[in-house]
Amino acid sequence: MECLIGMVGKDFVLTAADTSAARSITVMKSTEDKSRDLNKHVIMLYSGEPGDTVHFAEYIQRNVRFYEIKNGIELTPKAAATFTRKELATSLRSRHPYAVNLLIAGYDVTALSSQLYWIDYLGSSVNVPFAAHGYGAYYTLSLLDRYHRPDISLDEAKVLVKKCIDELKSRFIINLADFKIKVTDKDGIREIEI
Repeated sequence: MECLIGMVGKDFVLTAADTSAARSITVMKSTEDKSRDLNKHVIMLYSGEPGDTVHFAEYIQRNVRFYEIKNGIELTPKAAATFTRKELATSLRSRHPYAVNLLIAGYDVTALSSQLYWIDYLGSSVNVPFAAHGYGAYYTLSLLDRYHRPDISLDEAKVLVKKCIDELKSRFIINLADFKIKVTDKDGIREIEI
């Protein structure tokens, strides 16, 4: 019953993830951060099976950091998404594949562009202007399709993500208590309030 939302703006990527951790009909925790900073300019949001998500996210985070230490190069959002997709696709061919859906967002400091990658549990990956995962996607994708523009400002993006959250709260039968919203731009990753 999770929801991840992401959108690319003029010079930033705005992401939102619900903070509830539930199993069956029980809410285990309402302050779960479903994101990992892969480096200063790349963030990964994840949803799926609870054990798989945390294990896979930590595995990717540590391997991206190891690559940067070993080679002295910070991975771009595209490189991080490609590596993550490869690892997810490789796990599909193992005895215990990960059931994880991901959004990888970031700012490419060399190309001076914002990027958002939608990756599903089957290892499909695509660069998109906006994305959503989980049951919340059924309600939010139509709003994102209607109101998102390539040159959307940060203030307009905040209003749009607020519309998406309000739509979920009014129409979705499950109460997604709160959302953690983060912005990634040339200055790095930071959490914001809407």
